[in-house]
Amino acid sequence: MLGILGGDERCPIARSLDVLGEKWTLMIVRDALGGATRFSQFQQNLGIPREVLTARLGTLVGGGVLERTSYKPEGGRARDEYVLTAAGRDLSLVLLALGGWADRHRPSERASDLRFVDTESGQVVEAAAVGQETHERVPLERLSAVTERASAA
Repeated sequence: MLGILGGDERCPIARSLDVLGEKWTLMIVRDALGGATRFSQFQQNLGIPREVLTARLGTLVGGGVLERTSYKPEGGRARDEYVLTAAGRDLSLVLLALGGWADRHRPSERASDLRFVDTESGQVVEAAAVGQETHERVPLERLSAVTERASAA
């Protein structure tokens, strides 16, 4: 598909941004990670226009990040709520890394109230790169993005 960026569908960054690359999208995911599930919660928390929120929720449902489920409040009409899928929960690492980057490179004079914590211990966590085989932490200055292109025969 790659509607936003076009380009090579082999690129995992482009495929991710096809679902996540529009304004407001990651903020919706952030709020979902914090427990928001209802349209009104997202709209109130973010101040996002209704039409935009509707479109972004549709993209996130279509991309497998959120699942739309129905609920019916007592005495009310059926409504939808939006629950993170396993793919959506995986984005906690992305948001953790983005938040850490901003804290290091785009600091604010106002302290953030956003923290990522281990729900069992309550310990604040940070993103880290670890080797697939060794499981040892790799310093960021040693990371690079390598593209392996098939050579023409």
